[in-house]
Amino acid sequence: MKISKPQQAQNRRHIIRIAVDLMTEHGYEACTMKQIARAAGIGDATIYKYFPSKEKLLMAYYELSIEISLQVTLETPDLPQFSLQERLQLLLDSFLELLLADREFVAISKTVISKSPLLMMRDQMPGQQALKQQVLHFLEEAEQNAEIAPCEFKGLISGLFADYLFAVIIYWLNDDSEEFSDTTQLVDLTLAILVLALRSGLINKLTELFGFLLRSQMSRFMQKGSGVLELLKLAKRGLHAGHTL
Repeated sequence: MKISKPQQAQNRRHIIRIAVDLMTEHGYEACTMKQIARAAGIGDATIYKYFPSKEKLLMAYYELSIEISLQVTLETPDLPQFSLQERLQLLLDSFLELLLADREFVAISKTVISKSPLLMMRDQMPGQQALKQQVLHFLEEAEQNAEIAPCEFKGLISGLFADYLFAVIIYWLNDDSEEFSDTTQLVDLTLAILVLALRSGLINKLTELFGFLLRSQMSRFMQKGSGVLELLKLAKRGLHAGHTL
């Protein structure tokens, strides 16, 4: 009997949830696809119809989290009245809130990904296209509403948002401040800087350089103790001062 698409989506979510719980309890290496399949109540071979490998299953957790975060964001009442920064903040906060319940698993997955960097290549990055399209839409609306200056690099900026999102996760995992206040401050500052740069038009001059630095240095830069918050505060003050002149 052919399984409907809604049922396939439901099965996929169920398998991901089972895998997250098992990997959190037993560790990534000790957990096998056969164990996940049996715990999920499906055949040993059937699981491979949904996920060709354990690595793909692990990454599917992030794809699903992004999908849910986008849905939560778009269903927020009065979203059209939100500013660009508020929309991006809501999206990122929704994503981190989902991950909070599975923080131990997220830490496990970070270790796995760090050993297999090809998992985070742009064409494999989970939720990349859906995230890019939504952020691009936010930027286009902000431009149309004259909230930001005309920008030639909206596509590049929206494409880099997934890199930024996962860099924030790395910072968050190392954040031992009360209620992750340092992460909250980091997100506030980085998004404020981005919006100020877009308003001033400065982003058109810096985007290409920023894109290179983001991909090559962001993971190292977004470490606790690197002084990143102080640097961001200085950058925000400088951009704000320039914008108000």
